[in-house]
Amino acid sequence: MGIVFSDLAVSADGFATGLDQREEAPFGDIDETWLHGWMFDAYEENRAEVDAIVESGATIMGRNMFGPVRGEWDRDWRGWWGPNPPYHNPVFVLTHFPHDPIEMEGGTTFHFVTDGIHSAMDRARDAAGGQDISIAGGARTVNQFLAAGLLDELRLHITPCILGAGERVFDGVPPQQLERVSVRATSLVTHVTYRRR
Repeated sequence: MGIVFSDLAVSADGFATGLDQREEAPFGDIDETWLHGWMFDAYEENRAEVDAIVESGATIMGRNMFGPVRGEWDRDWRGWWGPNPPYHNPVFVLTHFPHDPIEMEGGTTFHFVTDGIHSAMDRARDAAGGQDISIAGGARTVNQFLAAGLLDELRLHITPCILGAGERVFDGVPPQQLERVSVRATSLVTHVTYRRR
């Protein structure tokens, strides 16, 4: 059976987004390149980490990561990524509001799960067929899986910036010990991988 992992780009003070996330600013009132510039401006240097982000048999994400629509689904939103999202597998979106599945190009289908993280995990395990499962984010979703003991590996991509506020990784997560299994520094980011003990 595969592992359950998550990749999060975070600031030096642990934030995965800034304040006031909205459609025009998905990561809030920050310069998005501060958190994610390493994925694009230094792709060759960070190729292994970037490619590993979507190497899974199924993906789980929070509704906020899927898009800016709140409450009832009152518009035809199909995600931030255009017609061919990078996942190429079943994606289970946590939400309180039912929605029919959305099939996209490249093998990505968004399924909407209204009965919590355990149900999403069960469905992802069935869909992954023994492959890894990615908890794509955001930070609040990753924190729920950490708090429930459902995340095997956390890969933090720590960027040299301070955001001061926003969505922080580990907020609300009870005390627990992690094992650091790797650290790799490149010009724009430090990649740290932790595993659950």
